[in-house]
This record gives sequence, C-alpha cells and structure tokens, in this order.
Amino acid sequence: MSDRAVPVLMYHSVAVAPNDATRGLSVAPEAFADQLAVLADRGFTPLDTAALAACWRSGAALPARPVLITFDDGYEGVHRHALPALVEHGFPATLFVSTGWLRGAHDTGGGLDTMLDWDQVRELAAAGVEIGGHSHTHPQLDQLGDDALRTELERCTSIVAAELGTAPVSFAYPYGYSGRRVRRAVRDAGYAQALAVGNHLARRAQGPYALQRLTVRRGTTLREFERMVQGRSIARDFARDHALTRGYALVRRARQISRKAFGSRV
Repeated sequence: MSDRAVPVLMYHSVAVAPNDATRGLSVAPEAFADQLAVLADRGFTPLDTAALAACWRSGAALPARPVLITFDDGYEGVHRHALPALVEHGFPATLFVSTGWLRGAHDTGGGLDTMLDWDQVRELAAAGVEIGGHSHTHPQLDQLGDDALRTELERCTSIVAAELGTAPVSFAYPYGYSGRRVRRAVRDAGYAQALAVGNHLARRAQGPYALQRLTVRRGTTLREFERMVQGRSIARDFARDHALTRGYALVRRARQISRKAFGSRV
C-alpha cells in the first residue's frame, strides 16, 4: 500500500476583519480564493477526511495529487466566504465543529468570533462539506479526566447526529492535543479517523487517529502556500512551530505528572 505523503490544510476563520482572538489563524477571503486557484491550477484533487482515510484503510489508489481542505471550530466565515469559493471549484472539504460554540439550542458560549448556526452547517453539508467532530466545548482533551473526556466526545457526536441525521466519522483534536488515552476514547466514541496538527505532511504510517496537518495563517504568502502543498521547505517554514510544540510538550508533561502526584496524596 502507498504511504505517499498528503498535505492536509488546517484553516480556522475566513474573515475580512477578524477580531484579535482569531486574527493569527484567520485568512482573508481573497487569499483563500487565491489558494484554491493554486490547487486547481496545479492539478490537485481535494478529498474530504473520510475519503482519504478510507483509501488508506482499504489500499485503494489515491488521485495523483491529493490534498485535504479542513476547517476547525465552526466560524461563520466558512459559510459566508469559503463555501462560494469551494463551490466554484467543485472542491470537497471537512469542517470540524465544536458543537457548544455554534449558535443555536446547544450553545454554551466560548466561541472566539461569530460562529455558524445549524442551518448554515446543514447548507455546508448539502454542498459537499463533510461535518466532523471537534468536541463540545473545545477543551484540551488530554487534560480532562475520563468521565469529562467521554462527555465531551459523546455530546458532540450526539448533537451532530441529531442536527444532521448522520453521525460524524472524522474528528479533530482541539489545539491538536491527544495522547494514547484520548485517541482510544475518540475511537470508542465511534470515530473512524482523527486529525492532529503537527505541521507535517500526513502519511498512512501515522495511523488513522494521528494524521497531521499544516496550518494556514493570515500571514501565509501564496509562495509559501505553494511550497506547503508541494511538500517543499516544510521543516524550514514551520521551524518555529516545531520548536514551540516541543517546548510546550515538556511543560504539559510536567503539569500532568505534578497533577497525578498531587492527586495521589489526596
């Protein structure tokens, strides 16, 4: 079976004037349209997350130049700005929703900017966007106890299923954090595959519950975007991200050890 590397693009907000909380991880609508044009001009074939995972699981052939377009959280600009560009090119995508952040009956607050409502999510699904899970309230899942972790996953899954009539099969970890316990819980919650961040190309060898993605930011130039989807200069372009990830992983590990030690004395 092929272990060909695949660029999996991670977007958040697509907005003309994002607020301070989402500015760094937003892209301008014009930039997003230009990036889709690059994919079309270079002969890339976008897939959704479930399709890529199904190919790798079955050994079926991938298209010549596969790419995934994914969105996290559920910002309103995905419907307002991204959807028309996706429809224009006939591109599928995956949207991972934090169900407690979306506007409507299940809203718990916490969304960082204007969020989608469920009618918009249904319109995205009808247009060919796969709707995946992203937890209910967007916590750091690996910092939760087992019961809270299970509740976050089950609440998200049941709301998406009730609103759309189909349970989600793909998941993205909030903040990209997982770990073996979280990945096992995601699998037990009914998800067939899950995406992290990592800022590396995705490969089959990473396993279906740890597929890596590439972050697209407001400051990503078109030249950088082209290098990204072609798999060139990723180590250089994301060197700072990789260093920060390694450093923060040590801090988080120390916190977990300290919390367990404190808990054992209670």
